[in-house]
Amino acid sequence: MNKELIAVFEYLEREKGISRNVIIDAIEESLRAAARKSVQGASNVTVKIHPKTGNIEVYSEKEIVDDVEVPAQEISIEEARSIDPECEIGQFIDVETTPKDFGRIAAQKARQIITQKLRGAERDVIYEEYRHRANELISGTVKRIIRGSNIIVDLGKVEAIMPMRNYPKTESYNTGDKVLALLLGVQDTEGGGAEVVLSRSHPDFVRQLMIQEVPEINDGTVVIDKLIREPGYRTKLTVRSTDPKVDPVGACVGMRGVRVKNVVRELNNEKIDIIPFAQDPIELLQNALSPIEIRKVSVNDDAQTITIVVDDDDFAAVIGKKGMNARLNGQLVGYGLEVQRLGEHNRLIAMQMSEELESAQDPELDQPLGSIEGVSALVVEHLAAEGYTLRSLLTATPEKLATIPGISLETAHKLLEQARKKRM
Repeated sequence: MNKELIAVFEYLEREKGISRNVIIDAIEESLRAAARKSVQGASNVTVKIHPKTGNIEVYSEKEIVDDVEVPAQEISIEEARSIDPECEIGQFIDVETTPKDFGRIAAQKARQIITQKLRGAERDVIYEEYRHRANELISGTVKRIIRGSNIIVDLGKVEAIMPMRNYPKTESYNTGDKVLALLLGVQDTEGGGAEVVLSRSHPDFVRQLMIQEVPEINDGTVVIDKLIREPGYRTKLTVRSTDPKVDPVGACVGMRGVRVKNVVRELNNEKIDIIPFAQDPIELLQNALSPIEIRKVSVNDDAQTITIVVDDDDFAAVIGKKGMNARLNGQLVGYGLEVQRLGEHNRLIAMQMSEELESAQDPELDQPLGSIEGVSALVVEHLAAEGYTLRSLLTATPEKLATIPGISLETAHKLLEQARKKRM
């Protein structure tokens, strides 16, 4: 019994999931090449491996003749009839020609081919097992770290790879760590095999975690329309409900926030913003920024940009660290997002208005203020008492107007907006 070969069969069946017949076929095919070189001049060489004993037998096809001239290809009728008593001259018969040292020679010459064949068999097993499981969550153990920070994950029967680009920069791993990841797919390797590719940075990793934690998403009651992610830092997703009785945001957050907390914990405290979906990009943007209020907004469809104006105190929160919040919100609504401080915006408008009015010859601009639509008569009286005309009002800043008794900063902003409308 070839115990070494039997051990290989058992290992590949148990650890790799490759059937014994597939292994034997691969080894037989590879050994035929080695046998042809070992049995000089032989033709139609076949190799048979016994599946239970692992014994290897080599046969070559020989022609039955009266007088043997080429021993490697011919056999005498007398010798042939000792194998098959009913054979006749001119027929062909398989004769065992296993060389004495074939085991050692075969192992040396066939090692490379066997490896290639088994790699192909293993690839088929991997494809069969995992190709239909793409986009599923799968768990394993970090087995080793290679080529910098690429991670090899033991999934049981096979090993998977999680390239450095496929997990957040904020995460680090050690051998033996448990890891949950998204099965991104199966790809061919340069060596002819296949490998399972995992990811923790793909947006669908968060999507699958939410599906796992929120039954309403799993059954279709709540729908995730769009999901934007900066892996390791922040995820923004929009949700809507197909049932008017179900609050999509509340369903995702869960009682006391337990559902979203479970997802955040798996993401190592990556922030998650759950936003009510809206078809209109401006409405969706306001939902994303809530409770911050957008003071002014303008859309440039040609340049695919949205410019918003927010209070000075809200500017830092809208922009976010290194511009991340503004960038993600822009991706969420499908526009480039530009953000301006309200104070800066008003100063710019005042400068433009001042330049425009400097050469304006309209006498009405220098007359005492009359009524302004949308502004109370009392406020207009306060302005008139301070000597304001429409020209001086239009070039004033909200901060300056707010120093007048009876006019707050908010009223000053509204006043300027209405005055500019009147001018237009």
